[in-house]
Amino acid sequence: MAFDFSIITGTIVNEYLEKDPLGIYTAIKGAYFLHENGDTVNPNSYFLRFPDKPGMRIIALPAYLGGESNVAGIKWIGSNPENIKQGFPRASAVLILNDYATGYPFACLESSIISATRTAYSAVLAAEYMANMTKKVHKLGFVGNGILAKTIYQAFLALDWQIDEVILYDLDHASSEKLMVAIDKPVKIVGSVDELIKSCDMSVLTTTAPVPYIHDVSLLEHAPIILNVSLRDLAPQLLLASNNVVDDIEHVLQADTAPHLAYKYSKSKGFINGSLSGLMSQQFDLDKSKSSIFSPMGMGILDLALGKYVYDCALRDEKTIEINNFFYELNR
Repeated sequence: MAFDFSIITGTIVNEYLEKDPLGIYTAIKGAYFLHENGDTVNPNSYFLRFPDKPGMRIIALPAYLGGESNVAGIKWIGSNPENIKQGFPRASAVLILNDYATGYPFACLESSIISATRTAYSAVLAAEYMANMTKKVHKLGFVGNGILAKTIYQAFLALDWQIDEVILYDLDHASSEKLMVAIDKPVKIVGSVDELIKSCDMSVLTTTAPVPYIHDVSLLEHAPIILNVSLRDLAPQLLLASNNVVDDIEHVLQADTAPHLAYKYSKSKGFINGSLSGLMSQQFDLDKSKSSIFSPMGMGILDLALGKYVYDCALRDEKTIEINNFFYELNR
């Protein structure tokens, strides 16, 4: 029995994630169906918070993914908005992969790009099914213009979406200008969230807002698709007036997410149409006269799906860093 332990750097991780968009898409979609079929374990995320740093958190996402992957593991991801002021990314992460047979860890991967990529492809997968598989959007808006917004935009392009125009808004105008340079479509920066949502047929929310700040239900009169990736931007009334798709119903109803607040406000889960895997398998339909909102809590099984994919590729190509004698004692 082998007890190897490998390190995979961010450079190598990014290399494989850029090579095969369809492979990533397939891995993410497959993980959702495994979850729907009960071949996963995905506990609630654990949030480590700090009394003197209310904006900072470190989150643990343990999970097990069955099927061909058959791997357990945990993502440990830190988020500190103050990092941005110092010129480096808000989020950092590592992913530990554990052998299902023994429970022993066998790899550690730099995971900030895995986390962003799985979030991006999850959002674009939801957009595809909420838009009736058209893969077309006239005006695509991004509220919050950091690395995650850029990654989601790149995922749309990698999966061959037709985008006519991109609309940007961020409290930090410099972030919008920086993202604008990376977009190879007609692009416009607007002065408010309201203006963006009103003008776009699909909007992506990627902020670090701790509480809802979008309250006007009339913003949804044109029945847009909202990818509520940052989870806490929308007031309950907007969700209650819309179709709602989540990654996992019980998983998302925690930590004062927008669906959690809507659940506490309405005292019912009835406003949630179902899960993304349920939508993909045609278990329910969406009312096209209403806006449709996708609110993903972000499941550890998606990190495992991409992490195992990258690990297998790197191992095959001998691009892992092998750590000899990592385990102190292997004889009982």
